[in-house]
Amino acid sequence: MPKLNPRWILKPAVFLICLVPMVWLAWDTVSGNLTANWLEDFRDRTGIWTLRFLMITLSVTPLRRITGWHSLIRFRRMLGLFTFFHSFLHFITYIWLDQFFAFDEILKDITKRPFIISGFAGFFLLIPLAITSTKKWIGRLGGKRWQMLHRFIYVSAVAGVLHYYWRVKLDVRDPVAYGVLLAVLLGFRAFSRLNLFKPLVARVGSEKSA
Repeated sequence: MPKLNPRWILKPAVFLICLVPMVWLAWDTVSGNLTANWLEDFRDRTGIWTLRFLMITLSVTPLRRITGWHSLIRFRRMLGLFTFFHSFLHFITYIWLDQFFAFDEILKDITKRPFIISGFAGFFLLIPLAITSTKKWIGRLGGKRWQMLHRFIYVSAVAGVLHYYWRVKLDVRDPVAYGVLLAVLLGFRAFSRLNLFKPLVARVGSEKSA
């Protein structure tokens, strides 16, 4: 009997796990578990999951380098696309369900409220990343240009944290926590360019092979 390759199981399993937030939201909607302000529930939950998926996506590279589990890279594209998916839902909730495509009111919102500007910036920066996420686009752009383009995810993540921070106004503990996490993830990348994490990676690799 042929052995079952765990790779055939892991990707579908991760995909199903990534669907949980929206399945949960759909269940709460049909079962009447949302609050009286259901629109705000939609907006808040799609927004927070966008930020969470951003952080999870940005965590792939540090985890891969520290643990030596290079196969983690296979999940990064999927996680990035789920980030865009939740970001799109968050965006369309505002544009359609909140503002009913009243672009004159949306323009007023943009000029008056900084968190709307940062939210729009974070979303629109993700669009080219989602479009060029395929192997064909890597070939069209070339590896270096593709990597440079996809570094916009860092700017999008910063915009997302600012969007959350300016949105909540008073209790900023959660957005500050996300900001600290983002600083750690970006700091790791900065330090790794200086090869400061090589001893740690080597030590982890030697322990695994022992």
